[in-house]
Amino acid sequence: MTMKITRVYTKTGDDGVTSLVGGVRVRKTHPRIEAYGTVDELSANLGMLASWMKDGPDKDIIIRTQRNLFTVCSYLATDKNETELAPSYTMAAEETALLEEQIDEINASIPPQTAFILPGGSHEAAMAHVCRTVCRRAERRIFSLDELSPLDPEVTHYINRLSDYLFVLARKLNFLDGVREKIWKKSR
Repeated sequence: MTMKITRVYTKTGDDGVTSLVGGVRVRKTHPRIEAYGTVDELSANLGMLASWMKDGPDKDIIIRTQRNLFTVCSYLATDKNETELAPSYTMAAEETALLEEQIDEINASIPPQTAFILPGGSHEAAMAHVCRTVCRRAERRIFSLDELSPLDPEVTHYINRLSDYLFVLARKLNFLDGVREKIWKKSR
């Protein structure tokens, strides 16, 4: 699907409201806007991560994830209760299954985790940890929205699995770069 964007600014949001898919107007502080805005922030952070990664299967998964997050944003930006002819955007269960496969493959290829790990390491791994924490916040925002307007469980499953994937990806990136993970030790 191609779309021609002729103008970036519309001035229609200057008073603190914005349009959802279908034209419904809501406050910019609405939980629906918070949810898809945080998913958009996650996608931007994934773009930063991808810019530091070497070409290959891991980078391909990150870019695929960005595309999936556009679908999630489109889904979250559509209030089916308020819009009769809203397009149908949803996450395919296969995308969550792919993340689970990736998690299992990564876990099988790196040393087992024996302690809590401090986020950080190489640039790529540290950025994957940032993405993981933004993903967790997006998940909280999505569940807050779900309390007001029940959502497709495939969306929540995908976002939950994505944060798990980003955690193991960070561990893999450190492992491949030869960076030792710092473990958490209780302060005395």
